[in-house]
Amino acid sequence: MPQKRRSQSWAELKQAGNECFKAGQYGEAVSLYSQAISALEKSGQKKPEDLGILYSNRAASYLKDGNCNECIKDCTVSLDLVPFGIKSLLRRAAAYEAVERYRQAYVDYKTVLQIDCNLPAAHDGTNRMSKALTDMDGPSWREKLPPIPTVPLAVKEKLLQATSPTTPTTPTAQQNGVVENSKQSSKKDGDVKKARILKEEGNSLVKKGEHKKAIEKYTQSLSQDPTEVTTYTNRALCYLSLKLYRDAVRDCEEALRLDSVNIKALYRRAQAYKELKDKKACVQDLNSLLKIEPKNTAAQKLLQEVQKMK
Repeated sequence: MPQKRRSQSWAELKQAGNECFKAGQYGEAVSLYSQAISALEKSGQKKPEDLGILYSNRAASYLKDGNCNECIKDCTVSLDLVPFGIKSLLRRAAAYEAVERYRQAYVDYKTVLQIDCNLPAAHDGTNRMSKALTDMDGPSWREKLPPIPTVPLAVKEKLLQATSPTTPTTPTAQQNGVVENSKQSSKKDGDVKKARILKEEGNSLVKKGEHKKAIEKYTQSLSQDPTEVTTYTNRALCYLSLKLYRDAVRDCEEALRLDSVNIKALYRRAQAYKELKDKKACVQDLNSLLKIEPKNTAAQKLLQEVQKMK
């Protein structure tokens, strides 16, 4: 009698799926991930994180194959199992974008930026969605958005610490055909943590009115993480307080390079331009801000003040 073949474990099936994914065999990867999901669910083991990864991996395969609706379904299941998973959010955002569900895509991209502001895919996606939604809904497009969830700090820290080098990569990494390097990720995560601590120290100094010392902390923070938008806008606030208006403008410009619709950057740059007697530039920033947030009373008030300037 022929010997009965041993059935593969869910972990073995997952590994086989990963190999197929890397080889560009996305249909076969879907099949293997599906078998792995079934095997893990039947095993009775309570492993929500492992199950979440399997659904996210299968979603990546669906996305590569152009099956966006199945990708969205799998990412949603994965996010139910592991809330705020970066890869699942990015994959679902890309799928939403592909089927022109721009509001949902914007929410997912913005949620990712709360967790890790270093991801170009999330920055680029947010900018694309902002433009698409402005074209679709006009200046009041933000009023029609679904709620953007707030990511708890404890969840952010946990997600930034986690690395999954054996899972299919995020959309930008997929394009490069590389697997995430855990050492590089660990170094980046360490820099982000240092930057966050220094930024919080700067925030504490601002509350005490010690703006010069706060600038030093923000500068140190940016040396660790030069892509954190709020650190630039916070430092700009300090520069405004110290009447260093050109420095404030430069920081706001850097913030807007990272996030072209950042309200604080537009408002603080407008404040700086007002003090520099650049009425035209000030009005332009305030008009841009009010297109994004038509009911922003601070911007409305400042615009009235500036328009009275000679």
